[in-house]
Amino acid sequence: MHTKTTKLLKLLYVQVLIGLALGILVGFLFPDFGASLKVLGDLFIKVVKMMIAPIVFCTIVTGITSLTDSKKIGRTLGKSLGLFYVLTILSLLIGLATVLLIKPGQGMHIDPTHLDPSVAANATKDASPDTFGEFILHIVPDTFFGAFAEGHVLPVLFLAILCGFGLSKIGRAGQTMLNGINSFSHMLFAVFGYLMRLAPVGAFGAMAFTVGKYGIKSIGSLGLLIATFYLACGFFVIVVLGVLARMHGLRLYQVLRYFREELLVVLGTSSSEPVLPRLLMKLERLGCKRGVVGLVLPTGYSFNLDGTAIYLTLASLFIAQACDIVLSPWQIFAMIGLMLLTSKGAAGVTGSGFVALVATLAVFPTLPVAEVALIVGIDRFMSEARALTSTMSNIVASIVVSKWEKAVDEDTLHAELTTGYRKTEEDLEHGGDILKDEPAEVQPESRPERQSGIKLEVTPVR
Repeated sequence: MHTKTTKLLKLLYVQVLIGLALGILVGFLFPDFGASLKVLGDLFIKVVKMMIAPIVFCTIVTGITSLTDSKKIGRTLGKSLGLFYVLTILSLLIGLATVLLIKPGQGMHIDPTHLDPSVAANATKDASPDTFGEFILHIVPDTFFGAFAEGHVLPVLFLAILCGFGLSKIGRAGQTMLNGINSFSHMLFAVFGYLMRLAPVGAFGAMAFTVGKYGIKSIGSLGLLIATFYLACGFFVIVVLGVLARMHGLRLYQVLRYFREELLVVLGTSSSEPVLPRLLMKLERLGCKRGVVGLVLPTGYSFNLDGTAIYLTLASLFIAQACDIVLSPWQIFAMIGLMLLTSKGAAGVTGSGFVALVATLAVFPTLPVAEVALIVGIDRFMSEARALTSTMSNIVASIVVSKWEKAVDEDTLHAELTTGYRKTEEDLEHGGDILKDEPAEVQPESRPERQSGIKLEVTPVR
């Protein structure tokens, strides 16, 4: 019995659950002290975030060089973006339908002139690009290493694709470079395995801050709005993602069970960014090819934020209801079209959904942007659902696109989802690196003298 308890306490998801429970307790009993613990959550996110850019770069470069057909890269990205936009549209519509049915803001009769405009002004500083042109420019970094310094996923993704194609083009000349990238990748994942041991501390600090600063009582005044949002997110996960998974021979609860540690970290930190490297590792462990998931998942972190999409329509219509502003069907349609842009590119960090909401209202004159002051006090309680919903959607989407591209080992997938997840958890706890070593093949040029491809065997770091 003692051995079982000790073994259970060593599991990451159990430690995170304990951290969450202690955080809620400390925040409730000692609000001021709990609010001061924000630094623990922020420190964990910052420590993990510094690893994301190089890990994404290495994963995508080695993935692209392992693909035998360069046309497959464009096809994979095209299918991914198509799926992401379908899911985003469904998310926006679900948020819209839920708020119109439940009407959480009806009867509040808020006077917009009495609201504090400084709240929106502060959030606007970090708003995402307003136009499609600005969004495209944001993808291209100012300098090569600037992409890594800023830490944004899309510029790193852009550079990795270019470098992957470049290594494929130069053939044997890229052997030394690719060996170095593979070795560097394994070192990064080993380091990341150690950093993830700080997840319970980060979850504790973030939850203590949330409860200590905003208090359980702050939920009461706008509790219906929070409940409406959680209901909409639950509907999207169970119905939309459940149907999508079932259509591709998957059981949603098995998929979510496999990634439960990562989902609990997202819940505790209100951010999906800390788990990106582990999601890449686990998706590959499921039998998905590195070249596909390495493209799909990081892209989804900017283009498939379904939790944010639900939040945008729901929060916007709630504000309209609370301030007695009537929107015509055409205005709602135009707002949804705008949200298809503002929901993209928002980082998977705490508060990014609120920033995207401010960016939407800033260019939509019918709803005064100062009205976001209505929900700023409870935004943190909805941030967890936003991050969780987006993370779940990206997990399912990555597996689905892998199936479309025939880039997944079905036997491995079935074995991992049914029984292998326990072994995977143990490997992560003891080693940190569960990557399968696919031989990275540098594709030669099409000229006859360069037709002999090379395969690089990399000794795994354990």
